[in-house]
Parts: sequence; structure tokens; C-alpha cells
Amino acid sequence: MATPAAPAVARLDAVLRRLGAKRVVWLLCLLPLLGWVMRGSTGWAGGLGVNPAETLLRGTGDWTLNLLLAGLALTPLRRLFSLNGPVRWRRTVGLWAFAYALLHGLAYAWLDMGLDPAAIVKDLGKRPFALVGFVAFVLLLPLALTSTDRAMRALGGRRWQRLHRLVYLIAPLGLLHLAWMRASKGRLAEIAPEVLALLLLLGLRLWRRPAPRSLD
Repeated sequence: MATPAAPAVARLDAVLRRLGAKRVVWLLCLLPLLGWVMRGSTGWAGGLGVNPAETLLRGTGDWTLNLLLAGLALTPLRRLFSLNGPVRWRRTVGLWAFAYALLHGLAYAWLDMGLDPAAIVKDLGKRPFALVGFVAFVLLLPLALTSTDRAMRALGGRRWQRLHRLVYLIAPLGLLHLAWMRASKGRLAEIAPEVLALLLLLGLRLWRRPAPRSLD
């Protein structure tokens, strides 16, 4: 039986299915990067602060995790509210998460380590949180490389889905990377919202809505 809110949900879903909605999502994902470019090049809003390297490292890392969590939230939106449109944004959000992860890795390798491979290897062995972040990035790489329709067809739908379930490991690893780093600076409480969001999203992944009872 349709609920009184069903027509409104259907109209909202129709709007979210439009190509323009995906373009808006793409632009929203781009905004943090544009902000850093503007601040760095013009000094707007205080520029990149007294420590630009830390600003970029922290910002790119935070946005990687934010977008991973946003991607995990799209399927629960469909299951809980019958909104199918946002699921179409999953590839866009996932690729932007990878883009920020790549920028995070480049900022670390260049601004922190001076693009010195020996220093990077030594640092990964010395700082476990950096190694955890590196592992999360390595696991994210095949998801980005297989994000095309052609890759999906080549792998087959079932194998492609199994591969992309790695995100349920990558997101906790990314959060562990962040938590470990913030804990070393006595700022672990800062990530409470991300911890709660991940626990909720993983719980929704395990939860199944009960089938409606028959009236017969």
C-alpha cells in the first residue's frame, strides 16, 4: 500500500535521477580543491595558513574519508527511503574520493618526504598510521581502475561487486589512519562524528528491512 508521502518521494527521486543532479554533485566534490587553489594563489581567507603542507594533508585526507562515507550512504538512502536517484552518483563520489586520496598521497610524498623514496619507506615502517593509510590507498586503486562500464563488463557483474565491496574495508582503514594520527596529537575526540557515521552505515549494511507481512 502506498503511503501518503509516496508521491512526494517519487517526485524527489525523479529530480535526483536527472543528469543535472549528478553534475551538481560533481561540482560540490570539486569545491574543496578549488578552495585550496584560490586560497593558495590569492591569499584569500588567510591563504593556506602558517603551515600549508599540514593544511593540504589534513584537508585532502578529511575529504577522502568524507566522500567514502558519502558513497556508503547512497545505498541506505535507496533501501530506507526508496530513493534510487542518488545511487547513480556512486561512481562520481567514489572517483572523487580516490582523487582526494591521490592528492593526499602526493602531498605526503612531496611536501612531507621531499619525493625521497627511501625516506618514504623508512617513514612507513616507523609510523604505523602512515602504513595503514598507504594500505587503504592501495586497496582503493583497483576500485578506481575498474570504475568504468567496460571494466564492469570485463569482470562480470558478480566479480565486480565483490571487488567493490573492498570499500567496506577501505573506509574503516581510512578512519583508523585518521584516528591513529589524531590520537598521536591528543585530538582523538575530533573524529567522533566520523566514527559514529561509519558505525551507523556499516550497521545499515548488515540490517535488512523486514518484508511486509501478507494481509491474507
